[in-house]
Amino acid sequence: MTDLETRAAPSRAGALRRAAPALLGYAAVRGLGLIALALWSAARDKSAYTLLTARWDALWYTRVAELGYGYEVRLANGDVHSNLAFFPLLPWLERLVAAVSPLSHADGGFLVSLVASLAAAWGIFAVADHVYGRRAGVCAVLLWAVLPVGIVQSMAYSESLFTALAAWSLYAVLTGRWVTAGTLALLAGLTRPVGVAVVAAVWVTGIAAFARERRAGPSAQERGDTDGPGPRTRRALGMLLAPLGTAGYVLWVGHHTGKGPLGYLDVQAGWRNGFDGGYAFARFVAEKFTSFPSALAGAGLIAGVASVVWLYVVGVRQRQPLPLLVYTGVVTALALCASSYFGSKPRLLMPAFPLLLPLARALAGPRLRRSALVLGPVAVASAVYGAFWLNGSGPP
Repeated sequence: MTDLETRAAPSRAGALRRAAPALLGYAAVRGLGLIALALWSAARDKSAYTLLTARWDALWYTRVAELGYGYEVRLANGDVHSNLAFFPLLPWLERLVAAVSPLSHADGGFLVSLVASLAAAWGIFAVADHVYGRRAGVCAVLLWAVLPVGIVQSMAYSESLFTALAAWSLYAVLTGRWVTAGTLALLAGLTRPVGVAVVAAVWVTGIAAFARERRAGPSAQERGDTDGPGPRTRRALGMLLAPLGTAGYVLWVGHHTGKGPLGYLDVQAGWRNGFDGGYAFARFVAEKFTSFPSALAGAGLIAGVASVVWLYVVGVRQRQPLPLLVYTGVVTALALCASSYFGSKPRLLMPAFPLLLPLARALAGPRLRRSALVLGPVAVASAVYGAFWLNGSGPP
């Protein structure tokens, strides 16, 4: 057991009261973003609701919810875009909402994202509060809300749902609730491919705990310094549950396509998605320096990547708990080192919320008024940028 695990968790009602400032602040920031989107869209004679529920990936999720898997688009260049690339939990929830209410599948996706975004905010607060205290928890949630691509949290996408499951799974690991952690990791693995990051966090932390107990030896067990048979069994069960979501869907896709366990990789290849260690992204950045205007964008990309790496290094130096470091490292590596569409990388990094903890700690130090002076203008800028972004190229 670690000191974090032995800290008593508050009751559910007490936990909600403790998280209330963070959740109210989050709702205010996201409400501001939606108002800005509505005004900007109206000025351009567009529907803000359509932008949130019926573009890009949202359309693919809705089609899966309505018709199931098997739909694909063959492009002129030979690429095949199959809806098997989209993991099933969000479409299942959209179908459930449509079955029990008069809402459409697209409406269901929007509703799920709104609820999941609040659950994600609460989970981020719970993790940050557990590790660094309440004020850091509030600041972490507000920082996540004001991300430049924060508008995605309100779209009928799977980012909010995944982040909620990941955050609460990590919190369960931190508090020693291993079966809960494994179950939530399983569900995260049914939501997005990056669910492997949650699985890695559960497994690495679990193996480290078993290794620590093994080093402690029989004498430590006699003194009660180890978890004991019951907790160890629950830890092992949680570890066994964790990978079942990702593995189950990937194996099902392989069977469905007739291409075996690697069939899902072929599906992703049809979308030109893959893992090349960052070579394609590095080449994309290098090409920006072929002309002066685009060189500014290239410099911005380098600065952005350097900032992400720096925040992770600071997290390591501040001794963030092992599950947070493992999870963040895997999410960041998959986002930066994938050969997928480069414009989507900020969105892919959004679930890596522990990267924000060093900034949250820094903001939690000054007086509350000073933190508000920092976060207020950033929230406005984020709302304006989100409205501009979604009315333009937007998230692919």
